[in-house]
Amino acid sequence: MANTSDIRNGLCIKLNHDIYSIVEFQHVKPGKGAAFVRTKIKSMTNGRVLDHTFSAGHKIDVVRVERRKFQYLYNDDMGYHFMDNETYEQVSLEEKMLESPQFLKESSQVDVLYNTENNTPLTVEMPQYIVLEITYTEPGVRGDTATNTLKPATVETGAEVRVPLFINTGDLVKVETKSGSYMERVKK
Repeated sequence: MANTSDIRNGLCIKLNHDIYSIVEFQHVKPGKGAAFVRTKIKSMTNGRVLDHTFSAGHKIDVVRVERRKFQYLYNDDMGYHFMDNETYEQVSLEEKMLESPQFLKESSQVDVLYNTENNTPLTVEMPQYIVLEITYTEPGVRGDTATNTLKPATVETGAEVRVPLFINTGDLVKVETKSGSYMERVKK
């Protein structure tokens, strides 16, 4: 058992029969009254983010979580299939366990978080950035560069990303997986 002084970003705790990850926290000591810890916690089962306040010294139940490297293989009606890079075991996971499945490309490396108590997968974490090829986009109009305008583009995974006007079909772009936003063009 730990207490509120052990709270840090990324810590996994058991609360109300669910496992949560600490997204952000703040220790607060008001001028009047007892100290407390204000947190934002994310459910590892359904992805919902909640605000929760712990009183100072409150006991918390820490869950040991292990991060394992997996390679994405394919998806079908059974779910998304991954292979463990060390044991070569294959595992099938539901779409709700993935943060942004629209950017998954075959042979992409991802991290799967496992609960070590019962060896069950909790969630799949994508890399922060991924490089994808533009398969279709309208050509940019010459001279239309006065403003920072974006146009829709389809990437090789089928997802749609908003890109600047100078991006053409066949270009490689770096995309942030959490927001799905264009970061930069990548040289081939």
